[in-house]
This record gives sequence, C-alpha cells and structure tokens, in this order.
Amino acid sequence: MEESALIRKSEKYLKEISKDEILLDNIEDFNYFKDLYSKLNDRLNKLQQLKNFMDSQGYDTPFRSLNRYGTNSVGEIAVEEFSENSRHKQYFRMKANAKKNILDRTKSAIDSHKIVMGNLEQFGYVKCENCYKKYRINEYEDNDGKCSCGSKNFYFKINRDNAYRLEILPYLPLSGNYRVLMNQFTPWERDSLKKVLNILKQERKGTVKTISLVIKIKDENNRWIRKNITLDSEYVNRYEVRIELLRFHRTKPAIIDDKHARTALAIGYVKYAKSIVLQIKDSILKKYLSDFKRLNTYNKLQKEIFNSVPDFIDKNDGNSLESWREFTFEEECKKLGYIDKFGNLNRSLKRDLKIRDNIENIIFTNIAPALIIWDIFRYYLTTSHYRRKTVNGPFPHIRVELDRQQIKIFQNYYKKVIKVLNNYTNLKIIPIENMDVILYEKFKLEDLIKNSNIKLNYPALGAALIHLNSNINIDILGNTFNINGSKINKEIRNIEKLKKPKSEKSKKFLEMIKK
Repeated sequence: MEESALIRKSEKYLKEISKDEILLDNIEDFNYFKDLYSKLNDRLNKLQQLKNFMDSQGYDTPFRSLNRYGTNSVGEIAVEEFSENSRHKQYFRMKANAKKNILDRTKSAIDSHKIVMGNLEQFGYVKCENCYKKYRINEYEDNDGKCSCGSKNFYFKINRDNAYRLEILPYLPLSGNYRVLMNQFTPWERDSLKKVLNILKQERKGTVKTISLVIKIKDENNRWIRKNITLDSEYVNRYEVRIELLRFHRTKPAIIDDKHARTALAIGYVKYAKSIVLQIKDSILKKYLSDFKRLNTYNKLQKEIFNSVPDFIDKNDGNSLESWREFTFEEECKKLGYIDKFGNLNRSLKRDLKIRDNIENIIFTNIAPALIIWDIFRYYLTTSHYRRKTVNGPFPHIRVELDRQQIKIFQNYYKKVIKVLNNYTNLKIIPIENMDVILYEKFKLEDLIKNSNIKLNYPALGAALIHLNSNINIDILGNTFNINGSKINKEIRNIEKLKKPKSEKSKKFLEMIKK
C-alpha cells in the first residue's frame, strides 16, 4: 500500500473508533457483552494489520531516509541548489513525522483495545446448558459459539471474584488520542497521572542480557586501533587482539513493560478517578469547609475573569491582559468582601482555599494510584502463575511475577484515600499495611507448588493469605473478594499443610515437588 494512502486509511479508521463510545449500562446482558467483545476483537485485528503494514514499510525507523539529505551532504551541493535541498529535507522530515505519529497512535490504540478485552475476559464466561462445560469469551468466539458436545445453548456467568476494573474502559484512548486526553487534564490530574506512571514504570533488578568488548587491534598500516565488538565477532578469535574492557548490558523490565500500555492504563484510571471526584467532591468539601458556597462563588468568579478577554486589550499583549485580569478579579473580590482594602484575602476564605488544596493533593490526586495498586495487588494475589502467563488479563505486558525491588510499590497503601472511598462510594477496598509481604508470600507459595498438579481456588487463596498475614476478618475478606468464607477456610488449611505438613504422606509429597 502506498505510504500516504496507508496514513489516510489509518487516520480515517482511528477517527471512526473515536466516535464509538463504550457503554457499560447493559454489560451484564450476554448478547450485548458478546457483540461488544466481537466488535472490539475485529477492531484489534484490523489495527494489528495496519501496524504490520507500517512495520513492513519502515514506519518504526522513519528518519533513516533523511540521512542522504543531512548536513553531511551540504559540502557536495552547489550554492544554487542549496535552497532546493532545504525544501527536500523539510518535505522528507514532514513525511517521517507523519509516519512516526500514525504508528504511535496505532500502537496506543492496540494496547487500549487489549486492556478492554482483557477486562472483559476476566469479567464473564459462558457455560454450556447441555454438558456444563465452561468457556472464556475468547474461546467461545474461536469455537463460533459451539460447545465440544455440539450444543449451541449457553448461559452467561459473571466472575464476581476475578480482578478487573470495567469502569476505566470508557476512558481509554481507544483511538490512540492519548496526547489529546493528557492535554485536557487539570493540575491535580497531571500529578495523579505521574504517580500512576511511576508505579507502572517500577523496574526490577537488572539482569545481564548481552556482553560486548572494547578491543585494540592492528590495522593494515600496523597501527593500533580501538573497536567495540560483540562476542560473536570475527575479531575475537585473533590472537593479536588486546581486550581492554568488558561491557555488561543489562535489562531492567518494568512492571508493565510497554510504554503505550502504561500510558493507556494511567489515563483510564485517572479519568475514572476524576468521575469519582465529581460525585464525592461537594460532600467532602461541605464537611471540612467553613463556607462552601463562598468558595464556589470565588472559584466561579476566578474562572470567568481569567478566561475572558476584553475588546479594548490586544490578545497578543500577554502582560496587559494578565494585569487587567488580576486587577478586575481583585476589584470584584473587594465588592464581595473576599479581599479587604489593603488587598489581603479574607482569613477564613484563605483557610478554606488551603483546605481544598490539601484535599486535592492528599485525596483526589491519590485516588487513581490507590485504585491501580489495589487492582494489581488483587490480580497477582488471585491468579496462578500459569494463568498470568497464558491468559489475557486486565494489564497487558505485565510481569508474570515481581522481584523485591518491584514489590516495594505496595508499601504505600493510601489509607486515607481508601477510607474516603469506602465512606463515599460503593467500592470494596481494604487498607492492608503489609501488601508487599503478602505478595512475597504468594510468590514463595507458587515456587513451592511449581510443576505439581495441586488444585487450588486462587481467589480464595489470595484472601486466605491476607488473613494469615494481617488477621483481617474472614467475613470482611469474603465480602470484598465475593467469596464464600468456607472456601477461604479451606485454602487456609491447604496453606498450612503445604508449609507445615503433618502426615508422612504429605511430607514425602512436598519433598517430591521440591525436587
């Protein structure tokens, strides 16, 4: 496909996607759920095809073609051709930027669709009415809605105990418009975005990926020259080579080891957090402010004046415009009694402004980080190593397991934020002080039972590990994880048997799986 045609086709398709919102009102209806998943799956396949076309045409290295028009060739160009050469360079640079941008948007759209589909796959499954066999929605689609027993009659079940967050789906950059969405953020939303990205960027301890050498070797003029080579280079086997330095190249994968997946998740969680803030903000501020109405009037006045431009001032004259806005705002505040004749802000209003800023910085900014920390914690805790490795989840490109460096992100559990969310919303989150320790115990348990056929109820196992390491009441855990308390008790007994086997048979079994 011709380059400009591919760019136009991709932009048109992404624009179509941007007009189609995800609605969750009927998500528990099987027909709606099935149609939504099928539509998103078709979209994802088409986006991946477009990306493959772009990769085959060099869109991942678009500036390579600029080398022939670079500064190195200036000396070879006649003076009369210099302006023509500059136009050529500008033309090719524009084309390279267009390629880079459309590939970037397509990658973002692909990862956003993967997040949606991963959440939907965690949310529900279908069960055959004839033989009661379970199918994940992707398996149901692959089998064209037909069971292995030949039946086409299914009923839809919701995984209440799985880890997912459907509420973020309408806010994801499904059309790859992540830059546009980020530019719309308020100051506290931008701070929240940075915090979420820092969580997802947390790198594990570096491991050596490759080794290279710095050597000295004689050239054809018998002079010693320095070269950087790899271990498979032809120079390694020469006896006259002098090795000066070994360079170890390390890889430090992040928790979510993909830039676009991290950005899409962060945007989704921050915009969902904003929707929560809009619901609870007034109730919180009324509780702590001395005069809620006055603060609203002050904010409204400030917004109106600082967004207005009078006809008698040049819009391009920034200093005059800013001075007019400050003077007008101060005069209006004086009329309302918010500022005295000396320009001092009313003491109680000043205190209310400070309280509002503290609530934004301590509570609102940390809602998205608190939610994603809880969701990632729950995902690792309630899934098996095998499932995380083989099944699509709500976090594309997430590490199958974390090392001690990455587990440190769970040391901050946002107790104040969780208290506010529990008081003002229907979200089920428990403040757990030692989340990092509990995850470490979970990974140790997975190593213990690796390569064995032990069957465990992993959602109940996660709740059991929390109970054993924090003494949180089983009833509270059952309500939070949507699990029957008897299942949690059963997994508590299984953990105790695995850690401290009592019978000789159990001891021999543990010795066998350790080997």
